[in-house]
Amino acid sequence: MKSRHVLSAVLAAAIALSAAPSGAAPLDPSGVYRLGIVQLIENGAFADMREGFIGRMRELGYSEDKMTFDYKNAQGDMSNLNSICQSMADSKLDAIVTIATPPTQAMVNVEPDAPIFFIAVSNPVGAGVITEMERPDKNATGASNAIPVGEMFKLAALVTPKVKSFGFVYNTGEVNSVTTVKAAKEYLDRTGEYSYKEAIVTASHEVQQAAQSLVGQVDALFIPNDSMVQSALTQVVEVANDAKMPTYGSSAVMVNTGAFATISIDDHVIGARVADMLDRHLKGTPVSDIPAVVISDFVTLFNGPTAEAIGVEIPSGMLEGSVIVK
Repeated sequence: MKSRHVLSAVLAAAIALSAAPSGAAPLDPSGVYRLGIVQLIENGAFADMREGFIGRMRELGYSEDKMTFDYKNAQGDMSNLNSICQSMADSKLDAIVTIATPPTQAMVNVEPDAPIFFIAVSNPVGAGVITEMERPDKNATGASNAIPVGEMFKLAALVTPKVKSFGFVYNTGEVNSVTTVKAAKEYLDRTGEYSYKEAIVTASHEVQQAAQSLVGQVDALFIPNDSMVQSALTQVVEVANDAKMPTYGSSAVMVNTGAFATISIDDHVIGARVADMLDRHLKGTPVSDIPAVVISDFVTLFNGPTAEAIGVEIPSGMLEGSVIVK
């Protein structure tokens, strides 16, 4: 009797393996795909990306009886993040989804057998998670949320023409932040339109003091896509609003949190795009044949209450086609 049960299990596994599309991860005998989702820290932008991804997977037909999600949040602790990534690499997952740069780097470094699909890595090549966008290697591909810094400063020139200098608050330990600030500096050096200063943070409790250190030295703040600074953005906004300084952010969630304005992608959209990429893989396309993409469906957002608090009137010509957060 025991040998009959063993034979049945072997046959079930063989059937599941043969039924799986070529190049895709085989289903386990239960016929359910198991996915891991990893974040370093929770914030509104990452939540929207995660929801956009899961929602799109459900739309594509991966109902709860066909796909489960094992979601882990490291709560801002890098040691915890590394442990989570190693645990997921050791698990029998069909794919791993990473949100933002630090989790993607950590996951790629442990080299899991399961393919990695990343959401919102601003500079995948610079972060070392992929060598070429067009030809993914390292068993990873996904979507980049490059920040349109040039367009951001052009927006500032139109909306806040009295601003002549910017302050950058960011963590040099996050390659996405460093990449964005570098692009901002290069743009400003090239155009000569604004001067700038920076305040570096290494922990979230330093963010408020960093913002305060720039008061009186600059006319406005620019916050890159930085997980650490974003976690304390309400404090940055409070400091800036008290000083009547506009805060330009890098995501819609920053404006929803109180930053004055941004030009950014829709966080739900980037999550959904990565779901489409994973669907291609599960239907038979190898990860190496799914190029990483840069999402460039931008929208302009303003925070109405913040504009009133800092005494800025949004030009009527800018209102049409923009999102006004109330």
